[in-house]
Amino acid sequence: MSRCTAPYRGHRTASAAAACPACSSRSRYSGYSSSNSSYRSSSYPSYSSSGSSGKSSRSARPRWSRAGSSVMYTSTEVQTLTPFRETVEKRANKPDLRDIFLCHAWDDRGGAAKELHDLLVSRGVSVWFSEKDVELGTSLLREIDKGLAKSRVGIVLVTPAFLCRIQGQSIADKELSVLLARDQLIPIVHKTSFEALREVSPMLASRSGLSTGENIMTDIAAKLAELVNVED
Repeated sequence: MSRCTAPYRGHRTASAAAACPACSSRSRYSGYSSSNSSYRSSSYPSYSSSGSSGKSSRSARPRWSRAGSSVMYTSTEVQTLTPFRETVEKRANKPDLRDIFLCHAWDDRGGAAKELHDLLVSRGVSVWFSEKDVELGTSLLREIDKGLAKSRVGIVLVTPAFLCRIQGQSIADKELSVLLARDQLIPIVHKTSFEALREVSPMLASRSGLSTGENIMTDIAAKLAELVNVED
């Protein structure tokens, strides 16, 4: 068995430890392990997650959220909303535009749509509200298109009533393709799902949005209000 030379030669340097017949193999192994550990920690950043489900639940802070804001986002929501924020910023120099265009089914005018409208207005958001700005008997798609042209960003409140309405009107994918090409339209799913929307309108469902299944309406309004706020 090899004897350690530390008592009379010392191991103060790596070369001295490597020259020791008893410690050289341990030194090489230890150095390998240390370098690998350093490589792993520097190459793969760690992320914290608030849940273990398949959904993205990491908290994230979008660049447009002001310091001290209490509004919480998931990383998926930040990714979803970022393109719309860019559209808002591009149209920020047009003061005659509304902040948000809100489209909803007629049956929701006194319920969920009014609730969302009132929450947005209470946060200082100017809203193009179909309940007030769309005349009876006009084409929903045409009015959406006009409303979007007069607003920085548009949201569609997708409810069971909205699904019935667009299914009854036989909205074509081609028309929706033209509408969605504006990169302004955010689906807000309420009391239904993106899967149900996909069965009726795959084009609209292909857009990422927000859902009251994951956020209460108050939180959705807060996120939309931050999204369109471009004041210094």
